[in-house]
Amino acid sequence: MKLFKLIDKAILKLEEFILSYAVIIIALMVVGKALSRALFNYSPPFADEVSQICIVVATFLGISFAARKGRHISMSAFYDLAPFKVRKILAIFIPVVTAIFLFILTYYSSLYVLDVYNSGRVTPALEMPAYYLYIFIPIGFLLGGIQFLRNAWINIKDREYVYLGTDAKDYNDEEKRDVNEEIHL
Repeated sequence: MKLFKLIDKAILKLEEFILSYAVIIIALMVVGKALSRALFNYSPPFADEVSQICIVVATFLGISFAARKGRHISMSAFYDLAPFKVRKILAIFIPVVTAIFLFILTYYSSLYVLDVYNSGRVTPALEMPAYYLYIFIPIGFLLGGIQFLRNAWINIKDREYVYLGTDAKDYNDEEKRDVNEEIHL
């Protein structure tokens, strides 16, 4: 179990590092391109391509990070009003279904990356193999699927709280616990 926790911590640090620098590079490329065009009437041809690569990396590697932190997009109007037991069931069912879809998308995006690899395509400005850009898509789907399974597992394992992510308890439970603590004080 310690090995899994060590791997999980390493993946979290790697995700944080990659996502942080991807966002910084996007900002530098967009601002740099605008300034370069305004000041020198020149736009570096690689800026759009580097930005595109970073957007793909941030988007697809961000799936796992958002799932871990419970920050993924959710339609929670009915969920928020539901009693604890219903929310607990949904907190198990929804991540399992989401993980299944992400694993299916992992499979199909892997086939696409393999097709791009076999085609020998390169990017126009940097002339790097195009599959370098797309390889992050199945990796992101796979890590996201694993993370959603972990979210389901923590909700199965811990019967006291509902977890939106492995690192995030349901805010509905937190609010109720805060109110109960105030009443007991």
